[in-house]
Amino acid sequence: MDNLLDLIKSRRSVRNFEDKDVPENLMQTILESVQWSQSWANTQCWEIVVVKDPAIREKLQGAVPKANPAHKSVVDAPVVLALCAKKESSGYYKGLVTTKFGDWFMFDIGLAAQHISLTAHSLGLGTVIIGLFDHDQAKVVLNIPVEYELVALMPLGFPSKIPSPPKRRLINEFVHVNTF
Repeated sequence: MDNLLDLIKSRRSVRNFEDKDVPENLMQTILESVQWSQSWANTQCWEIVVVKDPAIREKLQGAVPKANPAHKSVVDAPVVLALCAKKESSGYYKGLVTTKFGDWFMFDIGLAAQHISLTAHSLGLGTVIIGLFDHDQAKVVLNIPVEYELVALMPLGFPSKIPSPPKRRLINEFVHVNTF
């Protein structure tokens, strides 16, 4: 890619994967991108479970509704990243919530997920961010402690099919100058 904007424009949500393992050096690069992701007051509230075991991925698939287009990708991708967040950390100061929106972990995990998506794409890998699933069921499968929230699942691997770009709103359709 020539620049970051080209990378952003060409990234797609990938739900179809080759039957090919992700090399460990690429996994480390992706995880390093999370390490350097920004977060509220540098709380770094994220925890990531790297799921490679096919039996565990199959159990995770049970938490994803069949109507979800990413249902099959949970078992077809060679890796699923489970993005978790420590509760009452991000957005808190001295144990008190400090933002109108409460716990800020969703924002921080969103940033980490975007770092994963763009880094993976830059390495020739594909991802999709899954938010529609039974979070409690998946937490049990992955043995996530109660003080953490499982926010998203991200199948990861070499794409076997890359979707066409979706229609995008024009900039003047969403930008407001000085007031809404």
